[in-house]
Amino acid sequence: MKEFRELNLKHELLEALKQMNFHQMTEVQEKAIPVVLEGKDIVVRSKTGSGKTVAFLVPIVQSVEPERYPQAIVIVPTRELALQVSSVAQKLVGRSRTKVAIVYGGASINVQVQALERGAEIVIGTPGRILDLIDRGALVLDRIRFFVLDEADLMLDMGFIDDIKQIMSLAPRDRQSMLFSATMPRPIAEISRNHMKSDCVRLTIGEEEELTVSTITHGYFNASGRLKFAALLAYIDKFNPKKGIIFTSTQRESEFVHRFLQQQNIDAIVMHGGMSQSQRERSLHAFKSHVRFLISTNLASRGLDIPDISDVINFDAPDDPHVYVHRVGRSARMGKNGRAFTMFGFEQRGLMKDIEMTANVEMVPIELDVDKYKDVQIPINERRHGGGGGRFRRGGDFHHERRLEFHPGGHSGGGGGGRHSYRRGGERRDRGHRRY
Repeated sequence: MKEFRELNLKHELLEALKQMNFHQMTEVQEKAIPVVLEGKDIVVRSKTGSGKTVAFLVPIVQSVEPERYPQAIVIVPTRELALQVSSVAQKLVGRSRTKVAIVYGGASINVQVQALERGAEIVIGTPGRILDLIDRGALVLDRIRFFVLDEADLMLDMGFIDDIKQIMSLAPRDRQSMLFSATMPRPIAEISRNHMKSDCVRLTIGEEEELTVSTITHGYFNASGRLKFAALLAYIDKFNPKKGIIFTSTQRESEFVHRFLQQQNIDAIVMHGGMSQSQRERSLHAFKSHVRFLISTNLASRGLDIPDISDVINFDAPDDPHVYVHRVGRSARMGKNGRAFTMFGFEQRGLMKDIEMTANVEMVPIELDVDKYKDVQIPINERRHGGGGGRFRRGGDFHHERRLEFHPGGHSGGGGGGRHSYRRGGERRDRGHRRY
């Protein structure tokens, strides 16, 4: 791999990269940055964790002039991703006169208006808030030179496609456009054809069918109900993760798993969409700085770029195989090794096979000593919790209604009779997922 110092970059930008401990370029950076510096439009399909953020920010920071008006706009699908991209941009501009403004919903629009009034060359934000600011006259795109769509496929999934088209129509036609996406569904491909220059460069980083980095190992264990909590403790005991994200399917479940780990004196914090933006930011900051585990919904499956995440644990297996790809992409960032561990219900063999086919990975059964934790107490839950034949009572005591069967090694999953729903190619296929 080439090094950043081989590019003809400004001294202060090279120093900023050095301060960030970025010396060698990743493949996407090595291939994309020179193309953008040449002034060409670019469409990049690259798996998560490959270094896309730096790939589009470095040429922007290199090229914008400190003129106190927006010259580059970066559109991202979520507030968390906006914060992440903004953090990288702030580090890259360093002590230069270039300013970065971040705009997203859930925060004071007046504060964001004031930031734009003070002057910013680079604007990073979510589609809805960007349109709000344009409607107010606080954000004007008539001098935009760089237009970036990041995580374009997620913006499609979240229903932002019309907003994106509207924003693109307000920017100058001679702008330089960049589109980055882990997958390339048809509507995103149409945007690249209809709203970008005809000679734009198209890059696919890695094999066409390779959606996850090769440095991630993929393991599974068959568990449902109370057995999942024993399996979680057994996994932590066996592999001793340095830093990990534990994904759940609902906000309520994430709170429940958080209380359970606290009860076991395991360092953890929770983050989900039911929390205020300030609460989420505090949780994320704590996780980045010192907390060992983050329990979250799919809110954390994109936009988190924390280099030292060693493990991704799917306490609840995702219904959508592409969500699996983005979840596990939080690990093994920038060429590091990582582990992905998923608990599948005994009826979810079909879902596991769908994930293996879509992500082009092989799930390996993990042997866990769950018997060691079968009598562990679980904290209060307000609802009955099936799947293990048990129930929760006030006081946190667990009472068996029938004896749980433990299946070390994860070999005793069901025979694919389960029903689930997932997306493939942007189309939802309902197979009647039953939650446990």
